[in-house]
Amino acid sequence: MPMEMTLRERLEKLLNAYSHHYDIARDVEVDGGRFPASAFYFMRDEHYLIRRDKKFYAIEQHDYTYFDVVENLDAETLEARIDLSRRAGLGQVKPHKEHMCSYVTLVILADAITPEAVKRIKRTRFRKNFLFSFHGWMEYRIAAMDCSAMRFYSNPAGRDPRKTLEQNFKGH
Repeated sequence: MPMEMTLRERLEKLLNAYSHHYDIARDVEVDGGRFPASAFYFMRDEHYLIRRDKKFYAIEQHDYTYFDVVENLDAETLEARIDLSRRAGLGQVKPHKEHMCSYVTLVILADAITPEAVKRIKRTRFRKNFLFSFHGWMEYRIAAMDCSAMRFYSNPAGRDPRKTLEQNFKGH
């Protein structure tokens, strides 16, 4: 029978999955706080008229993901981590005419999550438009895994990060 994975081993497995499309940083210090890891994704799509020097339009998409590992996630700890990750991610967003969207994502691995924290995860919503959306928008996503119960939670915007958690840990 395989041994149960520790939170750190789960984080390493998750970072390995993210590393295929994201740039990974470890022990990230942000805005007076710290995360064990972060991941950055950037995509740019350009369309041209006849030649490359005649650009028709371009769009950019960013994802700033922060990873956290906690033994017991309560509502107070969650609130502090949401605030820290949202401020750090918003500080990274640089809206301009080719900026389509940016996601700021918090992914939490916890041994246990309190019912109050689960409610807070599901109710968290934050979206910001830049220059009436002409310079794009930003959306805050959160996904969490209760490792002891093998349960996965997210806010409505965080379905994709939750699916990544489920794909990597369901059935393990």
